[in-house]
Amino acid sequence: MKKMSMSEKNVMLAVAAAIMLPAASSAAIYGDTPDAKHAWAVHDWNRPKPHRVQPAEKCGGAPSDAVVLFDGTKESFERNWRDADGNPSKWRYSDEGYFYTVPEWKNGGNIFSRAEFGDCQLHIEYRHDPNQLYSDKGPQMRGNSGVFLMGQYELQVLESYHTSQEDCSIDNYTDGQAGSVYAENPPLVNPARKPGEWQVYDIVFHQPVWDGDKLLHNGSVTLFFNGVLVQDHWEMEGLTTHCKRRPLAPHADKGSLSLQDHGCVVQFRNIWYRPLASRWANTTHSAMSAKEDDVMALRRKTAADLYGKIAKPSEPTAANVQALAEVVSYANEGRYAADFKACLEAYRRNPGSAEEVKAVNKALKVLERNGLIDKSQLLAE
Repeated sequence: MKKMSMSEKNVMLAVAAAIMLPAASSAAIYGDTPDAKHAWAVHDWNRPKPHRVQPAEKCGGAPSDAVVLFDGTKESFERNWRDADGNPSKWRYSDEGYFYTVPEWKNGGNIFSRAEFGDCQLHIEYRHDPNQLYSDKGPQMRGNSGVFLMGQYELQVLESYHTSQEDCSIDNYTDGQAGSVYAENPPLVNPARKPGEWQVYDIVFHQPVWDGDKLLHNGSVTLFFNGVLVQDHWEMEGLTTHCKRRPLAPHADKGSLSLQDHGCVVQFRNIWYRPLASRWANTTHSAMSAKEDDVMALRRKTAADLYGKIAKPSEPTAANVQALAEVVSYANEGRYAADFKACLEAYRRNPGSAEEVKAVNKALKVLERNGLIDKSQLLAE
């Protein structure tokens, strides 16, 4: 057998250490413990892992967990869209893979998704035919439509390439141009492409939250317009309106996506959404929305699960002290607290090696740092 050089041995030791590190790190607590607002520790190995979602292969494509409202096919258009009365829409389908409004003023009416949803990530693309812009009818008739989230909150669709500080050759009110939360907030910047090019909206929407007639949270919308952030977590001030402010009011927690017929020809394609949980639904691990009873219930469940994995909690081993330290970091009460105290004191009377004691103290110092034990309970090293 070839004798290993010192450098080769060092490489092997480094590799071995890297392989062993995750297992060693996961064996004991080392981040700040759970508290009244957080059911999980910092860097908690017990915290559930996210589900896998397969991203789209091409930009703008739908990820694996998306609900596709229009994929470019006629069948998708007819299956997923309706008019206000639930009948097939009068909007038209093009074999080029888009659908579009019927020309002239409100000839087809608004179009509605048959699917109803609330908080979401939404992707939608639209285009204006430069030969069908009614410039002689005013700036609000240059390809006017709108993306109505839940049928209540409008992100304006308009041909707005020439409506910026640098080029205002086609003037318009700014809370009514493309990328605006209509009648509330203009876009931060104007990244519109020229007429005839596809425009892209990527939206993150959270609806307002009510407790009966009491408004708890205003809801918000974030909009990337052609990849550029133009609405930065804008908090909703009211339901969509025209000319007059219209205050927020309770409504159903799910609704259709509606696209507006404003008498202009606008083409749409590649529409999909991902349902999102409310930002305020996390009641177990959030400084802004946690409920202490829910937090404690989850902490006790986690403590019970961890305690159940300890074969003989009364045995005063280093592994048991570390394991029980993790248990009491979630619920320092009842038999958990009693077993931890007894195990620690028994181990203190008959400790293991210096390295073992150091490892146990590492977990104890986390508890001491978070006020679960006092300094006198640390082991002598």
